[in-house]
Amino acid sequence: MHEIIKYFPDLPKSQSRQLELMSDLYMDWNQKINVISRKDMDQFYIRHVLHSLAIAKYTSFVPDTEIMDFGTGGGFPGIPLAILYPHCKFLLVDSIEKKVKVVDDIIEKLNLKNAITHRGRAEDISKKFDFVTCRAVAKIEKLIVWTKGNISSKSRNVLPNGLLAFKGGDLKEEMAAINGNYDIKNLTTYFNEDFFETKKLVYVPIK
Repeated sequence: MHEIIKYFPDLPKSQSRQLELMSDLYMDWNQKINVISRKDMDQFYIRHVLHSLAIAKYTSFVPDTEIMDFGTGGGFPGIPLAILYPHCKFLLVDSIEKKVKVVDDIIEKLNLKNAITHRGRAEDISKKFDFVTCRAVAKIEKLIVWTKGNISSKSRNVLPNGLLAFKGGDLKEEMAAINGNYDIKNLTTYFNEDFFETKKLVYVPIK
């Protein structure tokens, strides 16, 4: 947890405690099914929690902001963000039943009142959100096609509504297919651990 406190020193005790509990919960689940690789579990807070919270360094969400975490997997970035923003609403979406089962259990044990799950595809969800988040699910062009119907045309935050996607490596070719504005932020802007050297956050506003 010291990496989290290092970058978020003003975190309230209740939220710090929830983040602290995450490690044991994921360790327990990992003994049953492969939620997170063992290599990553050794660096759980850097590679999963802190990585997820890079969004909170890039922007801040006003109360009642609604966020869909697309392809949430084991609950990232959705669960750490739901802890950090208790007055926002999160829908964590994944098509794999066993992953959703894990996320449901962790949400319950962390007593997260602002997060729920959906097993299925984003295209099947009619609700509109302010932002869609995801981690390395697919190329940005495909992510936009899959999720643009889920993003509301009315923005309530300083940052206009859109897609916030974690990516890695050289994105020149991938981003060349995008028509319109976007922003790429190297995560070394926020964090100095070696893990973040190739990690990026891509923001695409969607009207």
